[in-house]
Amino acid sequence: MAFVANSLRTLSKLGTLAVHQRTFPVGGVRVLDCVHRGMASFKKVDLSGVFPPLPTPFDQDEKVNHEHLRNNVTKWNEIDFRGYVVQGSNGEYTYLSDEERVELVRTVKQAAAPGKLIIAGSGCESTQATIAMTQKMAEAGADVAMVITPFYFKGRMTSQAFKNHYEKVASASPIPVILYSVPANTGVDLPADVVAALSQHPNIIGIKDSAGDVSSWNTLTVVKASVFCPVVEIELYLNTHTVVLVAGAVGCVAALANTLGNEVCQLHKLCKEGKMDDAMKLQHRLIAPNSAVTRKFGVPGLKVAMEWFGYYGGPTRSPLLPLTPEEEESMRADFQKNGFL
Repeated sequence: MAFVANSLRTLSKLGTLAVHQRTFPVGGVRVLDCVHRGMASFKKVDLSGVFPPLPTPFDQDEKVNHEHLRNNVTKWNEIDFRGYVVQGSNGEYTYLSDEERVELVRTVKQAAAPGKLIIAGSGCESTQATIAMTQKMAEAGADVAMVITPFYFKGRMTSQAFKNHYEKVASASPIPVILYSVPANTGVDLPADVVAALSQHPNIIGIKDSAGDVSSWNTLTVVKASVFCPVVEIELYLNTHTVVLVAGAVGCVAALANTLGNEVCQLHKLCKEGKMDDAMKLQHRLIAPNSAVTRKFGVPGLKVAMEWFGYYGGPTRSPLLPLTPEEEESMRADFQKNGFL
């Protein structure tokens, strides 16, 4: 799970580049004071809270089923989510056409309860395509664009290439932009100096970093970008009493929230309130189920788990394969032994 920000590997480098940047809080989000430099104003968005990254529901013939999506969103509306991430990794966005991606955002926007924030994954491999997709996502109702790092020509994805890409996208985007780094899937990561530099852009408001480097979250709070974190994912957060929320993060994107939404929101609330003993007890119960629907079994596992809790999961789109009976039994045990089934 993870919405996040922790992509900074070199703490001293980020500290040197960003520590002197003037920031101020806006609705739980830290933004740079750009006005004194003559930069244009930009939309202020409160990103605090829990965001489930929505899976894409397919029929048995692998066609997108919007009715199942609307039904799922109607149920999720009853949970205290801040909003929804549409077309992230859990949405199998790499297997969808441009039209499918945009229509899914439109459906979620229409089905979402008033006040729910819609974050749409608009990243493509080229800068030009990303700009076009981001504009289409905004027209379909997205409030924020989440832009994954380009990665196909990874040997040429230098710091300058990333900086150039994100600055062009953010400048052309009609909605705020969140950086998205997920090295496990892309094989590339955003270097510290790039994140520090991009934090100065008035339309880049946050970073979702799924790299898993806990040590950098504290430092990230000195830059403008809001910090999103996988609150449930790593036991270390609570054992060391350095939960990223305490360090300055504002929320999380959690795959597990698609199935155990109330529990993930409760964990977030406990952390925000500083009730660490209670948070630790709950987190210990959530670790195994979270690992099962992320690292161990991924999207196929998440979709099976959704069925257990009354949502439509359905099949994945090829070439992703369904779980084997043995894998499903193993995942069920992870939920059962922690009292969720």
